[in-house]
Amino acid sequence: MRLTLTAAFTLALAFPALAHNIELNAPVPSATVTDDGAVTYENKKFGYEPFSTDSLTGKVRVIQAFAGRTSAKEINDPLIDAIKKGHLPQDKYQTVTIINVDDAIWGTGAFVRSSAKDGKKDFPYSQVVLDEKGVVKKAWDLAPKSSAIIVVDQDGKVRFVKDGKLSDDDIKNVMALLHQLLGA
Repeated sequence: MRLTLTAAFTLALAFPALAHNIELNAPVPSATVTDDGAVTYENKKFGYEPFSTDSLTGKVRVIQAFAGRTSAKEINDPLIDAIKKGHLPQDKYQTVTIINVDDAIWGTGAFVRSSAKDGKKDFPYSQVVLDEKGVVKKAWDLAPKSSAIIVVDQDGKVRFVKDGKLSDDDIKNVMALLHQLLGA
């Protein structure tokens, strides 16, 4: 019995990316965010509109879904930096940031919202989603206090997924996959 528990623990550490229910070559599990939702910025005013994962077609996308806390956002900043440096074509590519406000440190909700609005203002071609009730986290069975990266092709099918910190090799592989999907 002891060997079995040790083996199970070792497997859990070796495969942290399996802590979700997102399948390769299939769409992400469906979820709709209506409390807050996609941040809009028009005529110097912010607003919100409903967001549905069913709308993730037509472009290649990197979805970054993370807990509404700085430590979770920073987990995969190296990939976001690589994407910024990659100058991917806005007509074929979009970054989608989904922030789980339900998994924010108590009392920081206003800061989370302000940071999300700043991100939308600085990168208007990106999609920023505030998920007040953690609908996406629950639908995708994501780890708490963490960050997940999902790459979907123009048909909305998952081509890469990892819940947790990406390694340097993961980042290189994601960037190569993006260039391949974009025909670059």
